[in-house]
Amino acid sequence: MAAMKIAIAQINCLVGDLPGNASKILDYANRARSAGAQIMVTPELALTGYPPEDLLLRDGFYDACDQALYGLAHEIQGITVVAGHPRQSGRGRYNAASVLRDGKIIATYHKQKLPNHSVFDEVRYFVPGNDPCVFEADGVKFGINICADIWEEGAATCALNAQADVLLVLNASPYHMDKQVSRYEAVRERIGECGLPVFYANLVGGQDELVFDGASFAMDGDGKLVCQMPVFEEGLGIVDLEKGRPQLGEIVPQLPVEESVYKALCLGVKDYVEKNGFPGVVLGLSGGIDSALTLAIAVDALGAEKVQAVMMPSEFTADMSLQDAQIMAGRHKVRYSELPIKLVFDSFLRTLSEEFDDLPFDTTEENIQARIRGTLLMALSNKYGTILLTTGNKSEMAVGYATLYGDMAGGFSVLKDVPKTMVYRLARYRNSLGEVIPERVITRAPSAELRHNQTDQDALPPYEVLDAIMECYVEHDMCPVEIMAQGFDEKDVRQVVKLIDRNEFKRRQAPVGVRVTPRGFGKDRRYPITSKYRPWAE
Repeated sequence: MAAMKIAIAQINCLVGDLPGNASKILDYANRARSAGAQIMVTPELALTGYPPEDLLLRDGFYDACDQALYGLAHEIQGITVVAGHPRQSGRGRYNAASVLRDGKIIATYHKQKLPNHSVFDEVRYFVPGNDPCVFEADGVKFGINICADIWEEGAATCALNAQADVLLVLNASPYHMDKQVSRYEAVRERIGECGLPVFYANLVGGQDELVFDGASFAMDGDGKLVCQMPVFEEGLGIVDLEKGRPQLGEIVPQLPVEESVYKALCLGVKDYVEKNGFPGVVLGLSGGIDSALTLAIAVDALGAEKVQAVMMPSEFTADMSLQDAQIMAGRHKVRYSELPIKLVFDSFLRTLSEEFDDLPFDTTEENIQARIRGTLLMALSNKYGTILLTTGNKSEMAVGYATLYGDMAGGFSVLKDVPKTMVYRLARYRNSLGEVIPERVITRAPSAELRHNQTDQDALPPYEVLDAIMECYVEHDMCPVEIMAQGFDEKDVRQVVKLIDRNEFKRRQAPVGVRVTPRGFGKDRRYPITSKYRPWAE
């Protein structure tokens, strides 16, 4: 076997941008060839971006993909490129990868294992392939797998049986906390079965609620890590292959969890805003921890010049909240506005006074304040064409501690899948890079400030308890009895579970947001709004 170089193209693709994605693949192929590589592997469905969702139900989309693929193949010279794309033939529609060499498509592989869980819905679009695909270059035989093929038994062994020496794996594996550990485990399991070295090329970038972290890597036939690429950025990894065995190259250390989550949120915001063509963002800056963290992420993702922060004080807003909002806006150097809402709120109350008569102040009046703020923020968004970022976190969304058409109003929810306890950890992490969030914002009791002396814990268990129960119930599907067996108080478990179940209607109307946990309130958790089932009765 000849010595050779294998390139891993860790690229950020835009769903549906066939010309742009093809151009990027070609650019990376030319760079890889210049670096001396003979083979380059791209991520899963790199030509279309991932996931294309119901674009895959359109015949015209496949026609356009074919044209883009043939055009790309025609431009490939002096290097062999394995490119991911969808394919429609008389037998069905496939998640495919084609081998492009010197202007031609020399082979095509169809993904064998179609995931139909979590955020994946590939059975809706594709039929599974059955056959291996092995091609030769400089005396080395390369087999192809696509993403789930390497997570399950069968496809890797199929490539081995077809005489493959090396396995190239195209992936669109979305990020969540500690995901890389699971990837290593899955690949090592397959290596244990087939003994083939693996080159794992993963997508990078944000796509709606999903963030792909890249983190592409290579392992030798013993499961030893020989190359680890960076996370959350595009790049080209080059690995030497000698006598069919990958040689030790650069290994980038894994990030601490807080840094990893923070970078995921920044990338998710950046790509959502820029890929959708928004000129910038606007957000409500309350002086609290959630909006403080959202502001920091927005500035780090987009730059201060693209961020507007708006403080909307009421009679219930503490002086320190107003002061801290001013301090944070100054530290970030963003455009800052103050729009007091007392006069508007009083006008609402006067209009409703006859209807409400002598009824006591309750959540109705609290929600009116939130909706006034939402209306003002949406007005700014409409006027300037910016997108409104909402600032609520996963804990609040879980239990409905949020107002429809109020603080839930907006186009993108930055912290939608971030539990409150993680919000604090991320704030500490961001301040370690340079203090942008005043210390008292982190240490003071959280409050919506919609009535005098209000705190979140007036109505909710402590967030350490709430978040732990939420994780058990939402991410691990544990029933209340099982959760209580973990040592949680029955009253807290009943309250949190009831609130989670009762507030599905709110979450269904919430804007899309970045997914960073194994199960977010998005496409990977689909519960009925109307349901008589009550697990707390078990």
